[in-house]
Amino acid sequence: MKQFRRLAIPYCVWGIFLILLPLLMIAFYAVTKEGNAVMTWYFTGENFAKFLEATYLSVILKSFRLGLACTLICLLIAYPLAMIIIKFDEKWQTFLIMLVTIPEWINLLLRTYAWMNLLADNGIINQMLQALGLSPITMMYTDFSVILGLVCNFLPFMIIPIHTSLSKMDKSLIEAAHDLGANEFQTFTKVIWKLSIPGVLNGIMMVFLLSISTFVIPKLLGGGQYMLIGNLIESQFISVGDWNFGSAISLILAAIILLFMHWMKKIDKDEKE
Repeated sequence: MKQFRRLAIPYCVWGIFLILLPLLMIAFYAVTKEGNAVMTWYFTGENFAKFLEATYLSVILKSFRLGLACTLICLLIAYPLAMIIIKFDEKWQTFLIMLVTIPEWINLLLRTYAWMNLLADNGIINQMLQALGLSPITMMYTDFSVILGLVCNFLPFMIIPIHTSLSKMDKSLIEAAHDLGANEFQTFTKVIWKLSIPGVLNGIMMVFLLSISTFVIPKLLGGGQYMLIGNLIESQFISVGDWNFGSAISLILAAIILLFMHWMKKIDKDEKE
């Protein structure tokens, strides 16, 4: 037993220096301000109060609006796709899931640049439209381009949890529902959907949290005019240099994430009961 404890020491040290200390530093910066004297700080709530200003509240509202739109679109695409995948044999399911995850092997920045080349005014899509005799469409720096980038980058995080829940489902329950006279719609709503809710909730949680906290996609596909929570945090640390306010926003985002996770777990628990 002592040997196993010794093996855990490197992981504990790693966790302290790379997880615990950064979190403590963020918490410290969030509740302090730098004083006039060198290397002096004083505790204050100004950083959190600043976030309540109309400018920053609009950022969180826009983040939630785009995040909800991305999550809903991903769910509408991912659920039917997961239903189709589970109808294949296990070997084919593994292959199809691998195809779903292959885009994630490519760096997020490269995937976003690829969408910029596709959606630009002189990009591939508009060149194809002009070749067909159609007028070009402005797609870049709009809600459409940002949501499209979010959906295409985070769709696998919705498909995989739903597929996992559906693949674990007892097929005899579906047969029993048909034997009892349930039609396809009733079987789906009463059996398949209810059994897949854990995967749906996990997918919603991952996609929503990733979409509201990302900063690369809105920055590139939105042309810098889409300021989401992730972009706001990045600008405070890199451009503005206000680490205190940036840390406060980070803590607020962490609190939102924890509340969202607690809410999702509560819904899952209620469904199981």
